[in-house]
Amino acid sequence: MNELQIQLTGLSKKYGQGSSEMWALKDVNITVKPGEFIAIMGPSGSGKSTLMHILGLLDRPSSGKYILEGKGVEDLSEDRLAYLRNQKMGFVFQSFNLLPRTTVLDNVQMPLLYRNLSNQKRQELATQALEKVGLSSKVKSLPNQLSGGEQQRVAIARTLAPDPQIIFADEPTGNLDTKNSVDIMDILTQLNQEGKTIILVTHEEDIAEFAHRVIRVRDGKIESDTYTKTPVNQ
Repeated sequence: MNELQIQLTGLSKKYGQGSSEMWALKDVNITVKPGEFIAIMGPSGSGKSTLMHILGLLDRPSSGKYILEGKGVEDLSEDRLAYLRNQKMGFVFQSFNLLPRTTVLDNVQMPLLYRNLSNQKRQELATQALEKVGLSSKVKSLPNQLSGGEQQRVAIARTLAPDPQIIFADEPTGNLDTKNSVDIMDILTQLNQEGKTIILVTHEEDIAEFAHRVIRVRDGKIESDTYTKTPVNQ
């Protein structure tokens, strides 16, 4: 695969006006090929989360170009951006964001409600996603009956159910102990081996070692962009 999945050119993001103006990103240039596993690293306030939010179409740049699969997206309507997120992207966050009074199966089905699918098909896809993360026995459980690691696996299953091409993971191990962190990263590694593009934000060097490429951000600029190993899908 050599075609570009994502291309950012001269991308900048500022907040505020006048004396309160702050540039979160400055003249960022990044290309992403399908099937890459990228870790974005940087100190607090470096701009790494802003970069992920823009990559994930959750925020807009102030200037510059964002090309997704050959088409510019920076000027699209909010409805169109939401459609692209739902069709092509999945998100895993540090906080699991599960509905507490809803079963594991129904939590995983949530993103499928926006698609024209039968209830049976939604349940089938959700069940398959839970099997992939090793939680097929927990479909009727409530989130508070699960460990932190299990809750994050439910969150990953919820991300997987719609079969996204790109998975964004923002500090996905931030609330977990070492063993559960490794379990989560093993799942993301397996998904990457199956062809998913993984873009991970982390401040932990040992977590970044799972990626094939590390982009370091400082003061809103790309400080370094290094391949640490050969991507499995290139």
